[in-house]
Amino acid sequence: MHRWLATSTGRSTTGPVAVRPATGPIASIGSKFAKPPHGVEVSEASVQARLTVGLELSGRGQGATCSTQRWKLLEQPAFGRRLRQLRQERGKSQVELTGPGMSATYLSRLESGSRRPTERSVAYLAERLGVPVESFEKQPGESLTDAVASVAALSAREIDEEAAGILVEALDTTDDADPVMRWHALAQLARCHEALGDFPGQRSVLTRLSELSDDMGRPALQVQAKLRLARCARNLGDAEAARAAVRQMLAISQEHSVRISTSDLVRSKLVLVSAEVELGDLAEAARLIDAVRESLKGTDEALVAEVLWTAATVSTRQGNHTRAFSFLLEALGGLSSRDNLILWIRLRLAAASLCMQAMPTRLAEAESFLDSVEPLLKATGPLRHWHELLFLKAKLAYHQGDADRATELVAQAEEGVQSFTYRDQVRLEVLRGVLDLKAGNHEASGRLRELVAQVETANMPDLAAEIWRTVAEVSL
Repeated sequence: MHRWLATSTGRSTTGPVAVRPATGPIASIGSKFAKPPHGVEVSEASVQARLTVGLELSGRGQGATCSTQRWKLLEQPAFGRRLRQLRQERGKSQVELTGPGMSATYLSRLESGSRRPTERSVAYLAERLGVPVESFEKQPGESLTDAVASVAALSAREIDEEAAGILVEALDTTDDADPVMRWHALAQLARCHEALGDFPGQRSVLTRLSELSDDMGRPALQVQAKLRLARCARNLGDAEAARAAVRQMLAISQEHSVRISTSDLVRSKLVLVSAEVELGDLAEAARLIDAVRESLKGTDEALVAEVLWTAATVSTRQGNHTRAFSFLLEALGGLSSRDNLILWIRLRLAAASLCMQAMPTRLAEAESFLDSVEPLLKATGPLRHWHELLFLKAKLAYHQGDADRATELVAQAEEGVQSFTYRDQVRLEVLRGVLDLKAGNHEASGRLRELVAQVETANMPDLAAEIWRTVAEVSL
């Protein structure tokens, strides 16, 4: 027996104690410890007594069976994962849990699984978290349910890395949970990745979600999973996958008579429109968006704004910037920031971008749109839209002839480039290349040619033409 166990309750042993071979339950427990130091002998009764005292979390007078059970439940790293989950679910930092007898270092080691919890530390943590001691005994299935409930209650602006971590750990430690609960956990995890701007991570999770839906044979869940996967693929610039996912979703819905909400049906068609635009079929995209606009009477303002925004995108690709700007102004006029603040912000970012694409450019209007959203993004985020703002401010500075300011802003925007859509990632890289060319870095010319080849391979001729046009302007 380790000497720490002999002293963990404040007692000490003096002199050798006769010991007989351990048998029964105590043999398996004792085997987990190293041999006692030379000259220290401890009896089975002493071991059992100290395990009972040292491992009880609450109450007194419980027998050896209960004590052994609690020992297993407190084994690391499971305890550390449970502690971190309880802390994150209650929105507390590690600092908020520290105090007399609980240093930040010790707490960190408990969460990482490198230190065993004691009776006193568990009781202290339960009190600071406002939970019963028994909360540390919850089964994995219950933990997954708690994780889903806690993250689902967060708004998009409140989601952070810790929220995603709660779900990842709960999913990793739960192999036998109800499939429907796993489905909801994956759906919430995908939502976290989207809010954080991690589209590749979101796609990976949504692929698992779609496969789970197919395995379960639940058409309603299949429809939801494939719609989310389609929207994610669109954001990543994979138009073929986006179109395929929407078509699968609509086919499943029709075959199994799955009722789809008006908003989901409209948004699925908007993904299809975007895919057709990226794949170069502008006539089909225009036909689809006109049909969607005709069906919108009586729908909510936010959905109407999304449709008008998509219509503006189609018009932009057709080269009709005047019509595109008209659609965006209609969307802006029909949506209040109180109805949907994030969409309200994104529409203004889109309008600013369109102003800088117009021929001739409308820089004063672009600057006005960007100025209107900057204070809100500083105060509320999300971070990915803040980086989008920085990128557009960099483009504006470039058009205004302030290359130094544009270079500074590009560097800041690049910190969040992974959260950009594929098109905006390309445009940011183009802007970086153009600024490098202006600064005399001739290697940038080769990078831009490689970028054009990459975009042409992705079947985006309009984006390739946009890059060549931008490079040509620099050469003049």
